[in-house]
Amino acid sequence: MRRFAAVVVLTTLSLSQDVYASRFSLGVSRDKYGESVANDMNNAGQVALIVRDKDGTPHAAFFERGKVSLLETGGEIASEANRINRFGEVIGSVQRDNSWQAVIFHQSQNPTMLGTLGGRSSHGLALNNAGEAVGFSDLADGSWHAFLYRPGQGMRDLGTLGGNISYAVAMNDTGQVAGTSVTSGGYRHAFLYDPQKGMQDLGTLGGRYSSANAINKHGVVAGMSEMPDRSKHAFVYDGKTMKDLGALIGYGDSVATGINDEGHVVGIVDLEHIRLAFVWRDNKMLVHPSGKSLYLTNAINNAGQVVGAVYDRGLEAAAMPSSTRPFVDHGGDTILWFNAAMAGLAGVLVFFRRRIAGFFKAQTTV
Repeated sequence: MRRFAAVVVLTTLSLSQDVYASRFSLGVSRDKYGESVANDMNNAGQVALIVRDKDGTPHAAFFERGKVSLLETGGEIASEANRINRFGEVIGSVQRDNSWQAVIFHQSQNPTMLGTLGGRSSHGLALNNAGEAVGFSDLADGSWHAFLYRPGQGMRDLGTLGGNISYAVAMNDTGQVAGTSVTSGGYRHAFLYDPQKGMQDLGTLGGRYSSANAINKHGVVAGMSEMPDRSKHAFVYDGKTMKDLGALIGYGDSVATGINDEGHVVGIVDLEHIRLAFVWRDNKMLVHPSGKSLYLTNAINNAGQVVGAVYDRGLEAAAMPSSTRPFVDHGGDTILWFNAAMAGLAGVLVFFRRRIAGFFKAQTTV
């Protein structure tokens, strides 16, 4: 049995020696800025960034050509930068006293504060190339609703799917919005908002809840849904059906975090002690170990760059080409050698852990 375990380990290592994912740090100095996470990158390579100082306070930042510029409005004690459009405008939020305010940072003019829906706070989560923005804000009664902001028109309440909470996280240039809302039944469901059709419940993959995280120009939505067995699977919704991407991965809890206009989807997979990153493109599922790719995958741009962070005793902003040769490359519903090897290795490790635990238990009873 020990010999079999060694064969599994050595085979896995030898097969994967030359197919590891390739990720690179953006070069944000940890000594100067602390931890960093890239939340979005436009096609020009400009990045919406969060840096976290020594005491853990987050600060919005803009990154371009190796240079970090902190985004400030004046008087804030914390801030965040979430998305960036092709003009380099960044949507985020700033904290002043005990409230947060959604804000758009511009390249050549003062930041635009977006206000609220009548409450104390708002958070800006996405914007498009027309300068329209979405996020969520509290109301005077304390509930939280998704909002849509249009320049010159202010902030509009998008409502909910029947509950008292909703939040919008992504939008495209046609004004379609993706987000999540509590239903009248009390569960969170992903939604697609269309200016002509209103808010549509996208449902689930058979579980109780779902959430949306990204949308592309075609209105295709990516996110996560609970399954009937209470596991979590990444999904992509094409306007008609919700496709189960987690089934293509074959193991773990997965969540889709980004999608580009080509329909390429990125996300993460969590096993008990392992974090993986995935890219679904050209009807193939590519799975990478986080030690050789990204620990966080927050977005993918139309140039095929995946951005997020690597983890090495702390988070560091990083990017990875979506076409990188992966650990796993399989299409359709076929699960290839890596899945089997990982499952076999996990089984072997569990077996020996139990054998070792039994051995020590026996020794203590002698």
